[in-house]
Amino acid sequence: MFDSAEPLIIGVDGGGTGCRAAVGTCSTGILAQASGGAANFATDPDLALANVTQAVTEAAIKAGASTKDLIFASAHIGLAGVMSDGDGKRIADLLPYKAVSVTDDRPTSTIGALGAKDGYLLSVGTGTIAAASIQTTFRYVGGWGFHVADQASGAWLGRAALEQVLLCYDSMAKYTGVTRSLFSKFDDDPNQITAFSMSATPGDFGKFAPDVVRGAANSDPWAVEIMNKGAAHLTGSLMALGFHAGDPVCLSGGVGPHYAGYLDPEIAANVIQPSGNALDGAFHLACQNARKHPRSKR
Repeated sequence: MFDSAEPLIIGVDGGGTGCRAAVGTCSTGILAQASGGAANFATDPDLALANVTQAVTEAAIKAGASTKDLIFASAHIGLAGVMSDGDGKRIADLLPYKAVSVTDDRPTSTIGALGAKDGYLLSVGTGTIAAASIQTTFRYVGGWGFHVADQASGAWLGRAALEQVLLCYDSMAKYTGVTRSLFSKFDDDPNQITAFSMSATPGDFGKFAPDVVRGAANSDPWAVEIMNKGAAHLTGSLMALGFHAGDPVCLSGGVGPHYAGYLDPEIAANVIQPSGNALDGAFHLACQNARKHPRSKR
């Protein structure tokens, strides 16, 4: 349980599907975790902040921390959709913690997966992150958001699947098991797909990604084709970052590990297990933040 002699540390990882919060101390590490709803700041800033706050509060209660402990806490918030320093300042100003640092989800994912090691990261969940960490310097490609990027992501797979369903309906492509199954979820009505698409978030599209992943594993021809297309994009991302045969690569996120069998052999041969996840990375950065802002006496 939390010992109030030390400052409370808060780490948050948030994206289009959900958010996670961890609380603890720098000396003991993470004591408790909680999860919450979608937290993509670009998609819905108010909802993202509400879900983050709720998840943090739940994690703090599990750890035995009080409201006063939260006020004196140091936090790092890593959210998808943070596009500028202004976004970060807005988030920090609205959260009720003593010291708050904010980034998008790329640094937290990279630090969580690679720690202090050199290597490459393909973090593929609702969105896609491709990163290199070389001598503590990070480089990224992509990550420009679902509407113009995030190829290979869960949201990208889900949208591609619904597009393919409509092509099948229009007799421009042949139905497969995956496309027929997805069409049935909309009562075989193309107008329902169109209506869904008008307000769907990346997380909404991402809910169909598991259907594609399972279909590819069962040799559905269209699902295999789209997974190969996603893998080709991930390979190109690594090459743009300077990957060479023999360099270690982490696959993380809800979708990332499923691409292992579709990557070029020289990449797949060097896939290593992540040291941790984006929440671990956020907690690590929160500890760094705490050292920069020592707690004053209460």
